[in-house]
Amino acid sequence: MAAWLALSAVVAALDQVTKFWVMDSLAFGEHVEVTNFFDLVLVFNPGAAFSFLADHSGWQRWFFVALAIVISGWLVVLLRRHQSERLLPLAFAMIIGGAVGNVIDRFLYGAVVDFLYFHIGRYGWPAFNLADSAITLGVVLMIWAQIRDARQSAQESTS
Repeated sequence: MAAWLALSAVVAALDQVTKFWVMDSLAFGEHVEVTNFFDLVLVFNPGAAFSFLADHSGWQRWFFVALAIVISGWLVVLLRRHQSERLLPLAFAMIIGGAVGNVIDRFLYGAVVDFLYFHIGRYGWPAFNLADSAITLGVVLMIWAQIRDARQSAQESTS
């Protein structure tokens, strides 16, 4: 269990280090072209994914903090139940680490620091950060584990 929580801490720490570096290197709104499809930018997102609820008066900051804390707590319980496995605890640890990284931003800046911007011409994916990537990877791993377990159960029931 401690190793999985340590992984969450590493994810949150790496997220904060990368955000600190970007905030130290770029001005708000600045774009630095890395490739013809990827830029580093500095933006603050007071909402959730895809700037959901970003244009509200500020209540969403505490809503998303509370939501992340509740979900992380639930994932710690699941982590304890599945700690002897590999895939699900990895997924849970990634999500917890990403959630903690973004909660730290909400406490420090009132919004999440985003800086990775992928695009094709003027069409782009909303900017995101390492924490968002960890959360996404964790969700994908959870889905993969569920599909794998369902297939194994189906094979065992037909045997």
